Amino acid sequence: MSLPHLSHPKYRRDIDGLRAIAVLSVVAYHASPSWMHGGFIGVDIFFVISGFLISTIIFENLDKGTFSFIEFYLRRIKRIFPALTLILLSCFAIGWFILLADEYQQLGKHIAGGASFVSNFVLWKESGYFDNAADTKPLLHLWSLGVEEQFYIVWPLLLWLAYKGKFNLLSLGVLVASISFYLGVHQVETDAVADFYSPQTRFWELMFGSILAWLKIYRPSFSAGNAKKLDELLGRIIFRDGEINDGKMLASVVSFSGLILLAYGFWRINKDIGFPGKWALVPVLGAVLIILAGPKAWVNRVILSNKVVVWFGLISFPLYLWHWPLLSFARIFEGEHPSRSVRFSAVLLSIFLAWLTYRLVERPIRLGKHEKAKVAVLSILMVAIGYIGYNAYSRDGLPFRFVARHSNDAKTASLGQGRDLVNDECSIPVPNKYYLPFCHSNTKKPLRYIVWGDSKADALFWGLARNDDKYGWVIAARPSCAPIFGVERSSSYGNDDPSECVKANKFAMDSILANNELKTVVLVTGKRILTDATYVDGSHEAQSSPKSSYAGLSNSIGKLESGGKNVVLVIDNPTLANSKDCMSRVTAISSLNQSSAHKNNAECSISYEEHLRRTKDYRDAIFEIAKTHPKLIVYDPSHLYCDIKNNICPVAVNGRFLYSYFDHISDYANSMVAKELVEIIKKSDQERTSQATTQ
Repeated sequence: MSLPHLSHPKYRRDIDGLRAIAVLSVVAYHASPSWMHGGFIGVDIFFVISGFLISTIIFENLDKGTFSFIEFYLRRIKRIFPALTLILLSCFAIGWFILLADEYQQLGKHIAGGASFVSNFVLWKESGYFDNAADTKPLLHLWSLGVEEQFYIVWPLLLWLAYKGKFNLLSLGVLVASISFYLGVHQVETDAVADFYSPQTRFWELMFGSILAWLKIYRPSFSAGNAKKLDELLGRIIFRDGEINDGKMLASVVSFSGLILLAYGFWRINKDIGFPGKWALVPVLGAVLIILAGPKAWVNRVILSNKVVVWFGLISFPLYLWHWPLLSFARIFEGEHPSRSVRFSAVLLSIFLAWLTYRLVERPIRLGKHEKAKVAVLSILMVAIGYIGYNAYSRDGLPFRFVARHSNDAKTASLGQGRDLVNDECSIPVPNKYYLPFCHSNTKKPLRYIVWGDSKADALFWGLARNDDKYGWVIAARPSCAPIFGVERSSSYGNDDPSECVKANKFAMDSILANNELKTVVLVTGKRILTDATYVDGSHEAQSSPKSSYAGLSNSIGKLESGGKNVVLVIDNPTLANSKDCMSRVTAISSLNQSSAHKNNAECSISYEEHLRRTKDYRDAIFEIAKTHPKLIVYDPSHLYCDIKNNICPVAVNGRFLYSYFDHISDYANSMVAKELVEIIKKSDQERTSQATTQ
């Protein structure tokens, strides 16, 4: 029995032209964010186009009785898999030669996520789209493909069920879009990373395209009479001869309005604006208006249907897939933001590769005979690619590769070794470990001190495990969550939800005060957590300055001291370039080594004076807190990170890295810090015991 034949909507050159605007804006943003800082909204334009075209196919074939899930997904596989498998394999091959072990491990995870269309969930758990690590993730851009594929799974099934149940399809579309939009607008304030990657907060953008498809098919003449009158009125207003009316005036105004909205979005929207949220309405409505206007509108007919523009639209999918890996690998190998010439070359190469992919891979597979055989081969190939990605991830980035074996300096930037030396549960009941995911203790009793803070507190555990053989200790940490009390972040920071951070800090504080064995509390938190996030004080007024966060830190110190605890506050380390950008990459290809002329990032070392200048406000605030709490011990390990005499703060000393990733210190550095910190704690404990004896 043959499958029903799915009909496709009539081809519109202007929609390919709109695709061109979408992909070129994304490419421009990635190549030069300062020039096209709103270019990432091109993805939102893609979402509208996809929702419109896919829903048009489904609506028309449901009405004809020719809709088939099997053929629908066969066509999706032929459309998406060819270029995607090529990109995933290419990234695996390029990464084999130039990525260090941990980088290749991450790439393997992203390849597996891309092959299974869950990249948005994988990236959601790591960090944000706009964070500093984003440009070193060659497959970061596959998050949008994940959202689209998840839509292709959910929406056809919902439509089919609603159609069979004789429900109103427009009402269903409006309901789904409304719920998704509501979630998106509200979640951007509490968890911007989740709002960006979650399908629940993105589906409304595709749904707007779906609703437009419904109107085009089932209400092609809705308000047709009024539209004709408006068209005639516009003709009389604009043209001297009032009788001139070719029926295109209103469509042209609608399309031009959509183009203005897109231009406004490219100019006004940026990574700091709280996107997507309500701001995503700008590109979504712009795309809707342009598609609604139809192919006869002036913008659609003259600009979007131009041969060159349409050509870019035809290669838009492979161009989207190719451009970011090339820019990202250039960033990784250069060790810093690539020069303008390198970025321009990467863009030109991506256009050339996209054209080759379209002509030699996409078209031959999508067209022609042997459909089932092609789909079977593509499916097997995608599963195999997913497996090799997972294999690289599960085998620690395949450290036997040449670049991993010969880039020896990478091994000194390790962080987190020897976790088997500590007890992961740290005597905290399992349900509460949710609040403090980084929670470890050694096996000695009784417990004498606790290190409480964010991921920088957790970074000290290796040093403590090696240097303290006398006291029992606990590390209680939550990423991106400063140990502050009485204030709350008004929005998410990193991947941490503000309300969860408050619960974690309350749980930690209550546990510390209830434990009479704990004599000393060491507070460790990153400067950026205190200064970069926005906090809300007791009056629920958001503070754009770090004033509230410092007040919260002072509150914690006061509460701990009132509970009879000694408090040690550790000053944060300097912020330099990511250690990966300061490493040598010795590949197996000598010509590649010579042509790259790999140079260190300028931020691989800074002067000690520059470090003090950058942290002046932070350090002043810490010492003001110390004046308020005379018993507070402030420990500044800057002399371990910097050669103060020679006025330099390097990323590495004697061939060993002081930093692991971004501003987190390595095991080598935390061992030195912990050694001094343990002595400070012992001295504090002895003084406390001596005072108790004299009393």
